[in-house]
Amino acid sequence: MFVLNDLPAPVPPDLLELLRNAEPATIGHFLHTGFMAPEIRCLVPGYVRVAGTAVTARCYGADTTIVHYALGQLRPGDILVLDRAGDVRHAACGGGVAFAARAAGCLGIVIDGMATDVQELREYGLPIWARGLSAVTGKRQFGHGEFCVPVACGGVAVAPGDAILADENGILVLPPEQIRSAAERAIAMQRDETQRLERVAAGERLPDINGTNARIREIMAGP
Repeated sequence: MFVLNDLPAPVPPDLLELLRNAEPATIGHFLHTGFMAPEIRCLVPGYVRVAGTAVTARCYGADTTIVHYALGQLRPGDILVLDRAGDVRHAACGGGVAFAARAAGCLGIVIDGMATDVQELREYGLPIWARGLSAVTGKRQFGHGEFCVPVACGGVAVAPGDAILADENGILVLPPEQIRSAAERAIAMQRDETQRLERVAAGERLPDINGTNARIREIMAGP
């Protein structure tokens, strides 16, 4: 059985551009939810950061028919998020899928499971995040699959139309209404960090700048 829903409204481009300037690890200084499990890693070498609209699919076991359906629906700026319903044997994405997704304007694919054809994935340059690699590939068995439904990926709930921010450090899922506040706070923190590093380079010590030494002296002095 297949469940085929309409595509979500894309996240506004200005919000995605703002979010792209924030690092997931910076947002991780003040948010502790929405981050996928660290076992889902980027398979393409070199630093990359993408921000896009989540288009979701759930496929079961060896049947990856719904992944191929999704390739015909993807728009520029989308990120395909695949819930594998616990399967860690069959690869849901290989070179052909990555090539077709890139041609559709997809920014990346996030898989709570396996990928394959790693040489081709790296050649095509489409960022793929997955739990690992498998030589056992999925097949178009035309049995079942779900498109644009709420899914779970890396221990995080992902709704169609959420924002995905991903780089080599990890993957963050944000509802659109949280993008601006999170991104602006992170960008300000990154700017402050640059200024702190300049002071360190000039000879100051980081624990003096950030107050660590002063606070420890207070604690050691007692009440």
